[in-house]
Amino acid sequence: MPLSPARSALVKRGAAGVFIKRDFLNMKGLQKQSPKTDTAQEVAHLLKNIVLIREEKKEQREQQEREDHPESLIKNLAGGIVGNVLEWYDFAIFGFLAPIIGDLFFPSNDPLYSLLGAFSVFAAGFLMRPVGGVFFGYIGDHYGRKKALRLSVIMMAVPTFFIGILPTQAQIGVLAPILLVLCLMAQGLSVGGEFVGSIAFVAETAPPKRQGYYSSWTFASCYAGMMLGSLTSVWLGSTLGPQAMSGWGWRLPFLAGIVIGLVGLWMRQGLHETPTFKKLESAGTIIGNPLAEAIKLARWRMVLAVCLSVLVGGFYLLFIWWPSMLSEHLHPYADQLLWLNTFYLMLLIVIVPLAGHASDKIGRRPLLVAGAAGMAIVSLPLFLLVEYGGLFSVVIAQLCFTVLMGIFLGAVPATLAEIFPVGVRYSAMGLSYNVSLSLFGGTAPVIATWLLIHYRNLYAPAIYLVLMATASLLAARNLPDTVRGEDKNPIRV
Repeated sequence: MPLSPARSALVKRGAAGVFIKRDFLNMKGLQKQSPKTDTAQEVAHLLKNIVLIREEKKEQREQQEREDHPESLIKNLAGGIVGNVLEWYDFAIFGFLAPIIGDLFFPSNDPLYSLLGAFSVFAAGFLMRPVGGVFFGYIGDHYGRKKALRLSVIMMAVPTFFIGILPTQAQIGVLAPILLVLCLMAQGLSVGGEFVGSIAFVAETAPPKRQGYYSSWTFASCYAGMMLGSLTSVWLGSTLGPQAMSGWGWRLPFLAGIVIGLVGLWMRQGLHETPTFKKLESAGTIIGNPLAEAIKLARWRMVLAVCLSVLVGGFYLLFIWWPSMLSEHLHPYADQLLWLNTFYLMLLIVIVPLAGHASDKIGRRPLLVAGAAGMAIVSLPLFLLVEYGGLFSVVIAQLCFTVLMGIFLGAVPATLAEIFPVGVRYSAMGLSYNVSLSLFGGTAPVIATWLLIHYRNLYAPAIYLVLMATASLLAARNLPDTVRGEDKNPIRV
């Protein structure tokens, strides 16, 4: 492939510029005669330009190879996103089994208070996500995306397995919920690096003009894991029955998580480091303290990333808290609600990549604005529809939420990757995204449950969702102008 006109001109100027400059200065009598110094400078400039040419040709060959061999690209991308399946599988089964876990670890006369206790533990895991984002961000920016992803999938699978063998409060008393909190915190630490690492890895591996589409699969893989967790919970519940599920059946989905973790580790053995990070390594420009550099140069963009990701936390409210809450309030339709939630997760897996593909064509911002604005407008009316309607109203409401969330989420991963420079990308995303998810993601089910207990209607949770959507809408409108992945105001590190 030919060099770009700009780079070709740069190389030609670099190769010849030293001679032109020397001759010009000699004519003016402004340069002392120093043949040895001149020769060393000329050789250094020529070697530097040769390296530039070779690096660009190598990058073009790798890009062409990715485009000519999509099966190799898909294999590498699959290894990058497999950890998300495990991550959200675990959170899904915890959310869907929250009523059982609440009764076993936080027994109470009021089922809502037991549910509140279970979701509080769920939120505790999210408090560790910023710590994990900083830890894995340093590894990813300093040692490579591949090493960070291999470590994170191991650290996710182990505590998932241990939840499946925990004794309950009836067996060991108050120690049971403490151990449960520790397991969720260990998961939160690994998750803090897993998702943002997969975004960085996929965005840097994908062809430049299709980063939106391929990056959107990081979210789609999350929902595949959630769908797997939903199907597992529903199937076990219908097969074993309520008594067996409360006694021992709830443990099985957590024990199975170790299998997914081993598969993910095996798939990541063959990953290739991203071309972008390899370029940093070869150029010797890896930053010693990437997080400090990110805060110094891109702190405003990190604030925007925090606000943009607020509505991502709304997903936990709609697809984790929502089914559990409705199953408590619409008992005749409990089984149908779980199956409906699984169907909408399948629909979301289709919509998110379509939105990612659209963002490659029209830009990220229009989709982000449309999805967030739509959620802000329809949330309250749809919650009220469910409050006073039956099963059909739930179907309509959840369909609207699924479409709008899919439009918004499809453009988020590529946006987060593109607004940060390569040298600090993992660290900047790791801190900003996880701060937002710890504040507004894991806490969303807790806050929504508390609002429901306090007000005894769906008005308050609906208003909370409107506020989340509004925060993301304001952030989306103030994002750097990215059109087809090209940042009009890039920051270089």
